[in-house]
Amino acid sequence: CRNGGIEAREFIHVRLHIQLMGKIQTEILISIIKERYNLEVSFGTGRIIYKETINNTVEGIGHYEPLKHYAEVHLLLEPLPRGCGLEFATNISTDELDLNWQRLILTHLEEKQHLGVLAASPITDMKITLIAGKAHLKHTEGGDFREATYRAVRQGLIKAESILLEPMYDFTLEVPNECLGRAISDIHARLGTHEAPESGEQFTRLTGKAPASTMAGYSDEVLSYTSGKGKLTLQFSGYSECHNTDEILAQIDYNPTADIQNSPDSVFCAHGAGVTIPWNQVDEYCHIAPMRTKAEEKTRILPRIPSAPRGDIDEQELEAIMMREFGPIKRKSYIEPIALNSDTCPKVIKKTRIIIDAYNLIFSWEELKKLAEDNMELARENLINTMVNYRAYTGYGVVLVFDAYLSENTLFSKYDEDKLHVVYTEKGQSADAYIEKLIDEIGKNENVKVVTSDNMIQLTAVKAGVIRISSREFQYDVQNVLKQMREAMAQGANPARK
Repeated sequence: CRNGGIEAREFIHVRLHIQLMGKIQTEILISIIKERYNLEVSFGTGRIIYKETINNTVEGIGHYEPLKHYAEVHLLLEPLPRGCGLEFATNISTDELDLNWQRLILTHLEEKQHLGVLAASPITDMKITLIAGKAHLKHTEGGDFREATYRAVRQGLIKAESILLEPMYDFTLEVPNECLGRAISDIHARLGTHEAPESGEQFTRLTGKAPASTMAGYSDEVLSYTSGKGKLTLQFSGYSECHNTDEILAQIDYNPTADIQNSPDSVFCAHGAGVTIPWNQVDEYCHIAPMRTKAEEKTRILPRIPSAPRGDIDEQELEAIMMREFGPIKRKSYIEPIALNSDTCPKVIKKTRIIIDAYNLIFSWEELKKLAEDNMELARENLINTMVNYRAYTGYGVVLVFDAYLSENTLFSKYDEDKLHVVYTEKGQSADAYIEKLIDEIGKNENVKVVTSDNMIQLTAVKAGVIRISSREFQYDVQNVLKQMREAMAQGANPARK
């Protein structure tokens, strides 16, 4: 533009990525751009485009469950012969996962160029089959399955035996007969293979395969040692296993677990927030059992996210965990009881106190869980009122422990010896830590029962020697007590037990 006799020009720098084969193609492209657009262009040295595949069959699992989101995807990754590319399929019933979710997962598999875990190169030559999946009727959205699908692919790749692939050339080399020895020696030095030479009166032809990386610049050498009489023709022929994988990986130095955009980890929900679980632990925390042999299934122990109300841990699993963490259980041999004089040894009756992981119980109790989805305060009040009646009828001491993350209170306690003890933990203090501390303080002097389906708290209870009760079992006990109260009141009796 011109302004006051001063001419100003704006220069735009453009960078394009183009796949070329050989110096001649480069020179032709430079001349065409100069002729048509009057632009001066230059080309860098370029780099080899690697790809990745796998050498064994694995199951990849992706789980995405931040608050109010849910999706889980299981994919079977299988290697295919070289040159087959990627294939996608589904192999689950619509009873297990609706057809619209299955189609969405396949769309997410096809929409993205998935990268391998060796050098962040595109994957190829494998079949990816959807073998299991799970959605939530209320909380699942389309984007949830995108996250779960991407994570399942990456988790499967990082578990698999990956192979780095490099591009290969089909070459045809024509040289004078006297240069044949040099040509064969060069091909072998470049890790190429060739058929039997085809000799003519003046020239000999060699055909074969060689890695693209080793043939770079060889055309100029052929012209040099044949005095311009030789001719090299190269044609892309697919991918094969890389001949110098260790060297290439050292140059690229790619860390798949640090790639935030392509994470193999999964997100689970705990204490009302998303928790990232590393890829090598996802198989243990997923909600659908991974594909395993029958022998593996029999000995498999499924740990759970703390405070997640999904399934209870049974006595057999607890014993296995305790043996693994603390060694073999030492059981005392049977000793004949000694008869005591009841007059001189009065019977000591310990007070029974029930410590309840309150939010765990709310999310395990279907009625309270529905209330919590709309109004958490209402769910808490209903639980407290129910426990007041339960305590009044049973005579037990009851402690309700609420995590502070769902409450505005900070270590707020309401305590009445004849009624109920309600605790809201401090900000940053979990119910697990508070319950563990309380067990340690009163466990020796009182009959303590801990109500939770949280595995970590259950293990703490077992270690401390107190009784543990799952949230679901306690729910049945409470309902039975309330039923007895109603019957007693209907008959005009005092509902409070003596």
